[in-house]
Amino acid sequence: MDARSPPIHHRQGSTVRWLCAALLVVALAPAALAAEPVRTASNAFDWQSLAQLAKTRAQAPWSEISDTLPTEVKNLNYDQLRDIRFKTEQSTWRQQALPFEVQYFHLGLNQKQPVRVHEIDALGQARFIPYSGDLFGFGQEFKHQRPDTQAWGDLGFAGLRLHYPLNNTAYKDELAVFLGASYFRMLGRDQQFGLSARGLAIDTVGAPAGQSEEFPRFTEFWLQRPAPDAKEVTLYALLESPRVTGAYQFVIRPGTEQSPESVATVRAQLHVRRGAPPINTLGVAPLTSMFVSGDNQPNARDYRPEVHDSDGLMLHTDGPHGPEWLWRPLQRPAADVLVNSFQAQQIRGFGLMQRDRNFDHYEDVEARYERRPSAWVVPLGDWGAGRVELVQLATPDETQDNVVAYWVPEKLPEPGQPLAFSYEVHWQGDQFQRPPGSWVTQSRRGYGYTQRSAAEQDAQPQYVLDFKGPALDSLPAGTELKAVVNTDGNGRVLEATTYPNPATRTWRMSLQVARVDPAKPVELRAFLQHQNQSVSEVWTHLLLPQ
Repeated sequence: MDARSPPIHHRQGSTVRWLCAALLVVALAPAALAAEPVRTASNAFDWQSLAQLAKTRAQAPWSEISDTLPTEVKNLNYDQLRDIRFKTEQSTWRQQALPFEVQYFHLGLNQKQPVRVHEIDALGQARFIPYSGDLFGFGQEFKHQRPDTQAWGDLGFAGLRLHYPLNNTAYKDELAVFLGASYFRMLGRDQQFGLSARGLAIDTVGAPAGQSEEFPRFTEFWLQRPAPDAKEVTLYALLESPRVTGAYQFVIRPGTEQSPESVATVRAQLHVRRGAPPINTLGVAPLTSMFVSGDNQPNARDYRPEVHDSDGLMLHTDGPHGPEWLWRPLQRPAADVLVNSFQAQQIRGFGLMQRDRNFDHYEDVEARYERRPSAWVVPLGDWGAGRVELVQLATPDETQDNVVAYWVPEKLPEPGQPLAFSYEVHWQGDQFQRPPGSWVTQSRRGYGYTQRSAAEQDAQPQYVLDFKGPALDSLPAGTELKAVVNTDGNGRVLEATTYPNPATRTWRMSLQVARVDPAKPVELRAFLQHQNQSVSEVWTHLLLPQ
């Protein structure tokens, strides 16, 4: 993706996005149209049949389809689409009083490509679920004339959402949403929708000249009917794009009072299409989020101290020097695109995290950013060597996602060979994944009282970091810690000190750096050390050119 590329994932509205209504449409950057989804008659279905279907599709060249939506659907405006609401009583599995229910999104506006949906019964037989206008209520926007939905035929759906009594037994909350390309979102207990995940990312950066990012789509879903006492639900999806096909299985386990996080266990098998152009960047387990301002990058014109769905990228890797935990605070570039790679011999976990859980750090009574989930990806099995790539984009406001993170395998399979991988995505709230020793609770940039000029402060910025965790709590009074700070060849460390912060019972690190060449960035790394032993995660940061 170059600086001219559109933001990866546009949002509708100002602060409430993806929230509980059919208005929740995702305006994605234009993606190629998918091949016509297969309409599966009632027959046996399992993982093997889906994997074979994806393999078969990969043998055929990509074929675009024309936009066949009825004119009335094409012309729906924002207010009209939000006034088309799925009827709760029509939810799949509601009549059977099962613990999970499924509702569907209507096509229109930015959602123009249909998905087909099937139910798999207890005997493993797949039953196609057709579109019907009777599944939806058409509100006041259509009071003068209700559309003749029978004339529309079988439109298909824009996407689907799973419901479950997540927070209490009296109401089935939204648990997961699959809507737009291969995007999906989930919630744990006491959370509100924030960042999203995707099935796959292709050439988010590194696309050949004249081309842009490719957005694979889930074109078809199969919903496994759960048992009456089920604590998890399984769905399958067929992924398609001009260069790739894929079989996906999602086992979704809702959070509980004892374990509030919800977890999606993902199994995938990809095939590169025969004769397709090469893929430069294959992003596995991609996450997409938003960062506008934070304690490291405040916005003086906004009354809200921070505005973000995620405040940092966390990684747990095996590298040349053994296991390592890293924390990379997010930032919003003024222009262009920031792309950073974190090499690893093996990835143990990575995620876009929302560590800051305090309302008074956001002061937004509508968006409630402190309730937005973190998404922590845990590979199942050995993914081998590769890199986590972090992409950060300039954005005017919080209505556009501008952060992407994904895993890039070092080697792609040979032509004709599948790429198989499995992982978990943990959607976490207050009880989020932390390193075992200590972690950064805030990263601030700036000076207190100083006689330095503004130009001098810009040339020699100061960072103030707070660390917290059991490795620090166990230290006896009077302990001295060392600030270990490193830069790349374009940086100089001017000062680095550590001292306890009795107000918060944390440890504070203060460091000052300077650029050798002001026109180039500086890569920073810092951690706490006690008696030559690391007692914290590694804080990493990119100081942008002056």
